[in-house]
Amino acid sequence: MELLALLFLSFCFLTLSGRMFAVESGTPVARVTVREDDDVILPCSLDTNENIESMLFDWVKEVPRKEVFMYRNRSHYNNGLPGQDVEFKGRVSHYPEELKYGNASIRLKQTRLEDNGTYTCIFPDIKPSEKIFRIELVVGAAPKPYVTILKEKGLLQCEVPGASPKPTVEWWDSDNKTLPTKTVQDEEQQGRFHVTVQTTVTEPGCYHCVAKQLEKWHRISSEICVHHGLPVWAGILIGVIVCFIVGGVVGFVLKVKGYSLKKDSQGMENGPSSELQTNLTSEHP
Repeated sequence: MELLALLFLSFCFLTLSGRMFAVESGTPVARVTVREDDDVILPCSLDTNENIESMLFDWVKEVPRKEVFMYRNRSHYNNGLPGQDVEFKGRVSHYPEELKYGNASIRLKQTRLEDNGTYTCIFPDIKPSEKIFRIELVVGAAPKPYVTILKEKGLLQCEVPGASPKPTVEWWDSDNKTLPTKTVQDEEQQGRFHVTVQTTVTEPGCYHCVAKQLEKWHRISSEICVHHGLPVWAGILIGVIVCFIVGGVVGFVLKVKGYSLKKDSQGMENGPSSELQTNLTSEHP
């Protein structure tokens, strides 16, 4: 079902694009965006729906040039055809049942940041001129923001580690209004960005740290709630003291009741025997 859904979206995309894919220009005509570790379909299809089972088509990654997937008359990189770059081995597949409809799309598994770039699908043997399709692949890493309340009263901190491309990080209140923020970290390491921002709040409530990438492509947030009042350690201390006081009062009450019960019990034991002794004495002088 997942494959059918992906193919359907791919065909819709290709149908809407029409002949715009067949270009000689070096400018990519389509952008495909995917999150790191997810699979992605790179679309390539002849608008004539011509059967390509006996044809040659070649997928390459540009700058630097790397062989991604080649198909030649039912032979391809996954069944013995040599020449595929090692970083794509075991990660690329095509759709054999779709070749008769002119579909040369491929599926790239478990995408990595290193997969970012422009991919070209070429039909070199089509006359009068070869057909070239170009796709720009954007692979993004979108870690969930980590939010904390610092020791300073009302100071909230949000960390977004290892995001790619660079995110815009903001603090929002419960009404989704942007709060003034201060950036305390903005570093890049091997294409991944580490961003930390802070904001100060004066009112209790729930606040969101929002990280946005590529405008509306991806947005992820984390929530934290602020409650004004005693610190946690003070609440625990008060709770312990209250327990001791309540325990002492209960213990004292039980002790008093126990003493009273014991006294009453002794009175019942001594009372009847004394009365009986008195009666016996009065009857028998």
